[in-house]
Amino acid sequence: MHSNFISIALLGLTVTFGASPSRADQPVAAHAGTLLPTGQWITPTAAAGAAYQPLNPNLKDMPKLPAGYADSEALSPNGKTLLVLTTGYNYVVDAAGKELPKDSTQFVFVFDVSSGRAVQRQVLQVSNSYVGIAFAPDGKSFYVPGAGEDNLHVFTLQGANWVESGTPIALGHKTANGISQQPTATGVAVTGDGKRALVANRYNDSVSVIDLTLRSVIGERDLRPGKNGGVPGTPGGEYPNSIAIVGSTRAYVSSERDRELVVLDISLQVPVILGRIPLQGNPNKMVVSRDGRMLFVASDNADVVSVIDTARNVVTGTVSTIAPNGVLDPNRAKYKGASPNGLTLSPDGNTLYVTDRGTNAVAVVSVAGGIPRLVGLIPTGWSPSDIRVAADGGTLYISNAKSDPGPNPGNCLGYETVPCPVPNSPVTFAPNQYILNLTGSALLSVPTPGADELARLTRQVADNNGFDQERDDDRTIAALRKTIKHVIYIIKENRTYDQILGDLGKGNSDSHLAEFPRTTTPSQHALANNFVALDNFYDTGDVSGNGWPWSTAARESDAGAKMLPPNYAGNGGGGSYDWEGTNRNVNVALTGAARVAADPLAATLDPDTLPGQGNVAAPDGPKGEYQQGYIWNAAQRAGLTVRNYGYFIDLTRYNVAGTPAAALQIPRDRSPYPNSVQSTSANPQLGPVTDVFYRGFDDAYPDFYREREWEREFAGYAANGNLPSLSLVRLMNDHTGNYAAAIDGVNRPDIQVADNDYAVGRLVEAVAKSPFARDTLIFILEDDAQDGPDHVDAHRSTAYVVGPYVKHNTVISTHYTTVNVLRTISDVLGIDHLGIYDANQRPMSDVFDTSNPNWTFTGTASPLLKSTSLPLPKNIQFAAKAKSPRSLAYWVDKTQGMNFAEEDKVDAVLYNKILWAGLMKTDYPTNGGRSLASQVPPMARHKDDDGDDD
Repeated sequence: MHSNFISIALLGLTVTFGASPSRADQPVAAHAGTLLPTGQWITPTAAAGAAYQPLNPNLKDMPKLPAGYADSEALSPNGKTLLVLTTGYNYVVDAAGKELPKDSTQFVFVFDVSSGRAVQRQVLQVSNSYVGIAFAPDGKSFYVPGAGEDNLHVFTLQGANWVESGTPIALGHKTANGISQQPTATGVAVTGDGKRALVANRYNDSVSVIDLTLRSVIGERDLRPGKNGGVPGTPGGEYPNSIAIVGSTRAYVSSERDRELVVLDISLQVPVILGRIPLQGNPNKMVVSRDGRMLFVASDNADVVSVIDTARNVVTGTVSTIAPNGVLDPNRAKYKGASPNGLTLSPDGNTLYVTDRGTNAVAVVSVAGGIPRLVGLIPTGWSPSDIRVAADGGTLYISNAKSDPGPNPGNCLGYETVPCPVPNSPVTFAPNQYILNLTGSALLSVPTPGADELARLTRQVADNNGFDQERDDDRTIAALRKTIKHVIYIIKENRTYDQILGDLGKGNSDSHLAEFPRTTTPSQHALANNFVALDNFYDTGDVSGNGWPWSTAARESDAGAKMLPPNYAGNGGGGSYDWEGTNRNVNVALTGAARVAADPLAATLDPDTLPGQGNVAAPDGPKGEYQQGYIWNAAQRAGLTVRNYGYFIDLTRYNVAGTPAAALQIPRDRSPYPNSVQSTSANPQLGPVTDVFYRGFDDAYPDFYREREWEREFAGYAANGNLPSLSLVRLMNDHTGNYAAAIDGVNRPDIQVADNDYAVGRLVEAVAKSPFARDTLIFILEDDAQDGPDHVDAHRSTAYVVGPYVKHNTVISTHYTTVNVLRTISDVLGIDHLGIYDANQRPMSDVFDTSNPNWTFTGTASPLLKSTSLPLPKNIQFAAKAKSPRSLAYWVDKTQGMNFAEEDKVDAVLYNKILWAGLMKTDYPTNGGRSLASQVPPMARHKDDDGDDD
């Protein structure tokens, strides 16, 4: 596996990586492995004696519905009780789609770990939570902030059971800093004397001080420099995440957005800021050494843990958590994505354990002697989020935030309120089939490994992530690089494979689930038939919130990953949609006067509201380029030209009609060029290359006009021979919605999908008939697959590759994901990889035939478009007959009150049911109308002894 090898002393033992005759060099033992939509494998039980326990709250109404997104742990001072807190999608419905409030909560799982085994004793409910949980020093109480409810829950031990003590303590915030943003309570810590608790207020950029005896807030400190005697408009202290307290007088608060620790004197009622410590990356959780001398801080984006000397308040060192020396190819060591997000110390203080969310591993760091050294990795489940060590040091307890959801509709999962269907019989709607409902969490218990075992497990992590695979340049891609000069990258919205191509007639499809069949989507069917049908392709993102980061950066931030489920649930959990350039609905790509000029709504903000261009969710580049980890940044660094049509657009002025700011509404202009600006970029590097006449996300605006604006510029490029190297095109109307406001009769879901389909087909046709046909590749995918059923997996979706050298009339069943698309684009254009995911995965070589550059395509329109008033061209080709099954009035009535202002603001569960009933005129299926028990999803394959797919 490695030609070199290195030995590192660990706790008096020697860990060896690489060639060695010792047991550590023997092949990794075979373990059941799951292939994820990230392209990685997970092997949570690879460690000898490991136990993987799914977190099930045993709800009365849904007894087998899992709890998702376990994000934080707390271990009692005596080491006997472990708490695991979820920050999941707490929105549970019955068979009629009605919310079950008593089940729609977050959970605290209480485990007895006194014997080393984790034995579940209780499951406590809190209506909402976000990351924070902490024990009192005496172990008789613990505390959970209530997220968007702006309060603090107190639990006390009564006999053998934990119970909530009184009503939650109100924090008293009326508003938050931002545009239309509500408060959210997050991290919590308790002073050493147990008298006070500090709570971080994520969107108020402050810390509240609570007297635990009086059960009331006695002080608050705004963490921003401009509110503490500094220069107004200076970034600092924003997006506070976690709090660490040294003794009872000193506190440290991690500022995720501004990449610093704020140091507080908490001896008074109102804390005093003592200083600020700049850090690499975005700091999140922290742990203090037992003697209080050292503070360890995990930082996303930089993939490091920083070590703070608490006497001097300076950084004394950092350690990367990706992989020990000799494990990862040095040429790929610069790439980021391990995403450390939770950490703890061994009882003797000599070893630091860090959860790496991005690589599904625990990093084992020796801190003996004061010099941190990464000495090994332990494989975990999907998305590890926090960790604690047993009191005797013998067991690690690791929370895993996610599990693969599997088919959607589910395969008789057991929590439906209707009987599991008889094969080939009519079926009815099964509740809680939404991807975020199906995503469950687990607690992984791992015996602390010795040196040889750690070496073996380290190689398992390397194998799971592709660290140790040869990365010689692919011959097919190298040949393409010589001829392909342009890539057009189209991102659409939210559809599954079966929804669109279920009736393709070849490949792994299910016609029962084709809500938008060939008559609605003739151009996409032609693309799949004429070129390649990718029937084993998976969107890496679950929903748009992480679908867009994955589709543009091949990874997501820890801040985004944790906020996604409560943001999407929306039932008091709060949370800002920060995934596409804005933070708290503020365009942080711009600052000062430029921000106000682009969006006068920002004039209502004071100068200390998100000053500067810090974006809490933006990825850094491979060499630490600040917030420049997107595909366009890589192209620009390589000297290539980029043009943007609709990516990362500020939407605040699209949705103010009917409000006091209605005069600021940007009107929907069918022919905007040259006088009607339609969009403002929300990304600093995209701003100068964005077509401002191309409208961003707006369900009421047909893709027909978006494509026409793109084609206007394309004609100019064709005339001048200067097509940009990378064109980013957003065609989003397959998202569907906003029917009452939709213009030109594109006002029903099937018609909107048909509009999107024709726009895609027309764009491909324009390229096919242009001078760029021989040197341009087109990649098309959905950012996620959340809105609909698929019989294989809730992440399976459509993707198309079109252009010269693409195979014709071929089904490709190779497992590909969003990450593979970005890897292929990067390789074809000859630009650098974006992060650790695409750097360690393969391009989509199976798609291409380098002997055949010939191709042609003519877009075909669904006859559904005949009912619209779109100015369709006279020579348009229509597909076979199709008729919309429902009237506009039906869709307006069924979706009344739904918020289509931006992606995913509607009740996705209810909306999917409405779509199915309206389009298919039958009840929503539980499993596509037949038993799926005998089907094995391609993603759920296992590895054999040699590590290959079975």
